[in-house]
Amino acid sequence: MTRIVHLTDLHVSHPDVGDPSLRTDTVGMLRHVVGLINAMNPVPDLVVASGDLTNTGAVPSYELLREILADLVPPLVLALGNHDKRAAFAQVFGTGTGDGPYFHDRVVSGLHVITLDTLVPGRVAGQIDEGQLAFLDAALHRVPDLPKLVVAHHPPHMDERTLPWASLDRESSRRLGETLTGRGVVGVLSGHVHLDQVHHWLGVPVVTCMGLNSTVDILEQRDMRIVEGTSMGLCILRPHGLSVAFVPLSPERRELAVLEEARLRAFR
Repeated sequence: MTRIVHLTDLHVSHPDVGDPSLRTDTVGMLRHVVGLINAMNPVPDLVVASGDLTNTGAVPSYELLREILADLVPPLVLALGNHDKRAAFAQVFGTGTGDGPYFHDRVVSGLHVITLDTLVPGRVAGQIDEGQLAFLDAALHRVPDLPKLVVAHHPPHMDERTLPWASLDRESSRRLGETLTGRGVVGVLSGHVHLDQVHHWLGVPVVTCMGLNSTVDILEQRDMRIVEGTSMGLCILRPHGLSVAFVPLSPERRELAVLEEARLRAFR
């Protein structure tokens, strides 16, 4: 059993950047979340942050992000999103990737995590280039006995109701689906849409969560109404597959009661 915390859309901005578009305290929220994760018992096996790590891609924001994440106890996997800037991220985190896409894979606690870079500079929508598809195909052949988890900021294009900017483009989605099908992928962790959702896509669960900035009113079917709300995902990989629970982080919840463990175990 592998326990994964899914963070997304951190949208960190250093105060010195003077970011006029940010309406919430994403720095304070990230510090709060790091404390929550470190206090979990048992501590998770892995934390995934699936893109939009900063709001404007400024170097000071990545430096602040690195400082906060340094306190995190579990191993961490980072992906880039459409708000990120590759060169600034590479400079601060020392990836050596410069302006190029940041994609990588690693094995953590018996899970093979494959991370893609769906960022297209200057665009909101996402794309996966040929080099990354080849990397993904090769990675899926490695450590064949381990389950695979794919991390990509933009979720795949689901159907005709998916707005073009809200996902990968159609061709990337088609090629991704062809590459993943039947390859032991237990899930895709994404972000971008600021919603707690699980879609079953070609037999693979695609998980997004609100993230650490804001959410949207899902009942508003025409305009985009941005509202207060943040969350993280708690994912558990069991032998039968991936389970997901969403943890509301804000607005703050008022405690109504506490039932002690002994009482809970006594229920029949």
